[in-house]
Amino acid sequence: MNKSVILLSGGLDSVVALGAFKEEYGIVLALTFDYGQKSAKEEIYASKKVCEYYDIKHKIIKLNWLKEITKTALVSGSAVPKENLGTEESAKAVWVPNRNGLFLNIAASFCDSAGYNYIIFGANKDEGQTFSDNTEDFRRSISSVFELSTLVKPQVATPLINCTKSDIVKIAVEKSVPLEFVRSCYNIKEGVHCGKCESCLHLRRALEENNCYKYIDILFKRR
Repeated sequence: MNKSVILLSGGLDSVVALGAFKEEYGIVLALTFDYGQKSAKEEIYASKKVCEYYDIKHKIIKLNWLKEITKTALVSGSAVPKENLGTEESAKAVWVPNRNGLFLNIAASFCDSAGYNYIIFGANKDEGQTFSDNTEDFRRSISSVFELSTLVKPQVATPLINCTKSDIVKIAVEKSVPLEFVRSCYNIKEGVHCGKCESCLHLRRALEENNCYKYIDILFKRR
C-alpha cells in the first residue's frame, strides 16, 4: 500500500494534486514551507484548511535562512510581475534559490524516516515551459538522486505534469476539489487575490476557461 507526502503551498496546483490523487498515492502528510514569502500567512491558512478537509496531517516548516539569501519579489519589497506571462524575465523576478530542489529533499527525509513511497509535487505543463524545476527531466533526475541518498528510495510523482492550468481546474471540478480554499496570489491579503500579479492572471484565466465564475467571485471579489 502506497503512502506519500505532498508539497502543499495552498496554490491551485498543489491543492488539486492533493484532492485528485490522495487515494491513488495514499497521501498522509502535507508539508508547507514558510521561507518569509509575502503570502506565507495565507498559504499556511489555505494548506491547513485543505488538510482538514481531506483529513491528513499537516506540518509547517520554517526556513528563515532561505529568505536571507532570496532577493526576488516573492520575499522582497519589489513588485511581482503583472504581465509578460511565462517569460525568462518574469521567471527571474520570482525565482527562489533551489526552492523546489530544497523542498523535495526535505520531503525525502520524511519519506526515509517514515517509509513513504512517493513525494507528490504539483509541477505542470505551463510552468514547465518557464521553470526547469517543473519538468519531467527534473522529476526523473531528482528521483534518481533519492535512490542514492535515501534507504527508502521514494519516487517523485508529478501527476499534473502534462496539464495546463485550465486542465487542472477542469480536474478540480471533476473531482470536487474545494477551490474556494486556493491561495495562489503573490500579494494576497485577507483571502482576496489581487487579480493583477502573474499567478492571479494564470488562475483567473483558467477559471474563466472552465466557466468557474463562482470561484472568481469567491477568490477575486470580481476585481
